[in-house]
Amino acid sequence: MKKLITLLSVYSIGFILTGCGNALDSNSDEAGHSAPTEITAEANKAVLESLPFSDQQDFEDARRGLIASMPDLQVEDRNGNSVWNQSSYKFIKGDAPDSVNPSLWRQASLNNIQGLFKVTEGIYQLRGFDLANMTLIEGKTGWIVVDPLTTAETASAAMKFASKNLGDKPVVAVIYSHSHIDHFGGAQGIVSKKQVENGQVKVVAPEGFMEEATSENVLAGVAMARRSMYMYGKQLPVSERGHVSSGLGISPAFGSFGIIQPTDIIDTTGHTMEIDGVKFVFQMVSGSEAPSEFTFYLPDFKAFCGAEMVSRTMHNLYTLRGAKVRDGLKWSNLINEALTMFGEADVYFGTHHWPIWGNQRIAGFMKNQRDTYKYIHDQSVRLLNAGLTPREIADQIALPSSLSSTFSNRGYYGTIKHNSKAVYQGYMGWYDGNPANLDPLPPAQSAIRYVELMGGAKNILKQAKSAFDQGEYRWVAELLNHLVFAEPDSDEAKQLLARTYDQLGYQSESGPWRDVYLSAAYELRHGAPDVGIDIATMAEVLKQTPNAYFFDSMAVRLNGPDAEGLALKVNINFTDLDENYVLTIENSVLHHSKAAIDTEANATLNLTRALFINMAIGAVGIKDVLFSDELSLGGSKIDLLRFFSLFDKPSGTFNIVTP
Repeated sequence: MKKLITLLSVYSIGFILTGCGNALDSNSDEAGHSAPTEITAEANKAVLESLPFSDQQDFEDARRGLIASMPDLQVEDRNGNSVWNQSSYKFIKGDAPDSVNPSLWRQASLNNIQGLFKVTEGIYQLRGFDLANMTLIEGKTGWIVVDPLTTAETASAAMKFASKNLGDKPVVAVIYSHSHIDHFGGAQGIVSKKQVENGQVKVVAPEGFMEEATSENVLAGVAMARRSMYMYGKQLPVSERGHVSSGLGISPAFGSFGIIQPTDIIDTTGHTMEIDGVKFVFQMVSGSEAPSEFTFYLPDFKAFCGAEMVSRTMHNLYTLRGAKVRDGLKWSNLINEALTMFGEADVYFGTHHWPIWGNQRIAGFMKNQRDTYKYIHDQSVRLLNAGLTPREIADQIALPSSLSSTFSNRGYYGTIKHNSKAVYQGYMGWYDGNPANLDPLPPAQSAIRYVELMGGAKNILKQAKSAFDQGEYRWVAELLNHLVFAEPDSDEAKQLLARTYDQLGYQSESGPWRDVYLSAAYELRHGAPDVGIDIATMAEVLKQTPNAYFFDSMAVRLNGPDAEGLALKVNINFTDLDENYVLTIENSVLHHSKAAIDTEANATLNLTRALFINMAIGAVGIKDVLFSDELSLGGSKIDLLRFFSLFDKPSGTFNIVTP
């Protein structure tokens, strides 16, 4: 039984992250990050000459309509833990320091403009309360809330602030624009399930929303969560040498995540619906930024909500935390469709960043976004057809100046380099056609041979230091990565590689790239985190997750070699649902099916769905389970324990920058 509880407790979602301790190096900040070199400082200064920083239109738009702000905003959970601390970003002002790319600093400054804003008559936004925006649309009897943020705590704080400044009105509808958690996770902070169930509140979502929202990251969730720590800089201090921005917004909030089932599903482009007296025209854009997503137009306001199909940054065709690649050509075509359908819009607002006013400006913005994704797609395919590999394409491709000089197309979140690789992956897969890469040695094995061939650690360090002094940081990283994987106890190699990653991070225009490099530097200095993912905050989402997904996640944790030659069958019987699932291991594979209790099974586990969830999130202890009236065992206890002993229990703390 103890093994069962441990197994269930490793179920995870990619946004749930934790951290570890720190130490100090000489000439470093509190996390050990080294100072920017003169080469990095000069590289960042050169950025100022390459982009139109004198253009202040974005700052005018980001401040337009400000009603009130909370510059000292801090949000805590019921236990006093910090969920959101916008005030910690006050250092982002004035000119960029040498340790931050000026273009990213500009984006961070814009994202840092926080408060309640009037977009147009009857439409308001709360920005800077979370990674995403919460939009309020005034209906006849109350508020229609678009995207209730990531956590119940931040959503509640935003709604209270709106009520304080706009007056108390009931929430009559919630709209989920798409299936990513920063756009639905805070729903229970503004409405209750009871209000939805009794018809007081309507919840509108795109087709496939619940399946995508509850299943995302289930199978590969442990690895995605670990990599998310890098992508969002979870372990980094918020500082000039640490995390400054995620590009798409300030940062994800970390609190209580939930979900409420939709009452209305939109599945057709052009579908028209009236919500509390407000007319909506929907466009299905699933398969662009999210697998379940829509945009909508409000003809009475002449306002277009672009959801996350368009943003004030180049987005990801592939996200660094790990995900299926997105189709850049489809994405571009959907933006073009929106231009055709909603071309009369006078106001654009999105679920991230700040609005745009004026029909011509909106059209120009959307055309640039459309053409950015199409250019990346078309030119990547052109180059792969010429025989170039992903790395070669990424090093050669560049946007034309008509697109690259527009700040909303800059790589603050996605980048042209990793997006071009996503296009290659989408068409050609992982293999670049070179047979040397068909079955290469694992990194640690090849590293040992490279180090030996290059004359040993002393010579590599000498060459790396020379290259570092010349600012060849990409080459130094490649060189020292071999040495660290061959000799992971070499502190000198790890320290120099950490300094190298510092410089690469400081020069990065992309928020995630910066966080990845600096997180790598952090772990080279301090090691991987001691504690893995924490799923207790996902309880409300897990309650809505279909049972089949849990069993799918068990299947990918079955240790195939350990299960070789075994044949076992177990019933998992949910007594409160009157549902039984038969789990069978044969040929080192786990199958599951919803079926009647199999009387020939080796064992039967009878329990309630609620107890199952509490076991999954670690909310109950071993004694609570063993003596619970909600659980009983049938058949062979030895076979049941043998069955659960076959599943890996990943901690989510595996090494990334060391073997």
